[in-house]
Amino acid sequence: MADWVTISSLATAGGTMVLALATFSSVRSANRSARIAEQSLLVGLRPVLVPSRPEDPPERVTFVDRGFSVSGGSAHLEEADGRYYMAIPLRNVGSGLAVLHGWYVTPRRLMASEEHPDPADFRLQQRDLYVAAGDTGYWQGAIRDQDDPLRPGLEQALAERLVIAVDVLYGDHEGGQRAISRFGIRPPEDGGVEWSCTVLRHWRLDAVDPR
Repeated sequence: MADWVTISSLATAGGTMVLALATFSSVRSANRSARIAEQSLLVGLRPVLVPSRPEDPPERVTFVDRGFSVSGGSAHLEEADGRYYMAIPLRNVGSGLAVLHGWYVTPRRLMASEEHPDPADFRLQQRDLYVAAGDTGYWQGAIRDQDDPLRPGLEQALAERLVIAVDVLYGDHEGGQRAISRFGIRPPEDGGVEWSCTVLRHWRLDAVDPR
């Protein structure tokens, strides 16, 4: 004789398991869709900075005590009245607004394989600098104090026409997706203030780096 109580219990358990599996599958699918949507949103906000092109218009760079224009595709490094002024025209090839946070100058040649400095060691920009997606802008930095540890290295780089490296820290307009781009600056043969500039490497700080 059939034990209908047992059969009913087994049927209920089976139905519960099927429902649980369906719920689990649905949750996984929803989570996957949410991650894809989040990734698509972040890609739409992500800035990527490179040197501007030679055909781009010059950038007018202004400091409190000095101003000058820098041609596209180059960089500017000069000493004036005992102060050092630096600038790099930039192009944002990403799809989001770039907000520049800080910089770190190494007055010597750096290979792309050398790790970036600790973000906590970067010097903060004295004012907000922005580069819109698909547009151009610039980075700027200055050394004014006589006891600044960067002064001897920059003095030597200018005197001996040495390659220097500039790491720029930036992110999107919401303060996320922080990245570091390393630029190599090479002195001109004519001894002028406009140096050639190339980008060496990009690092992503708030996500898994692809390398």
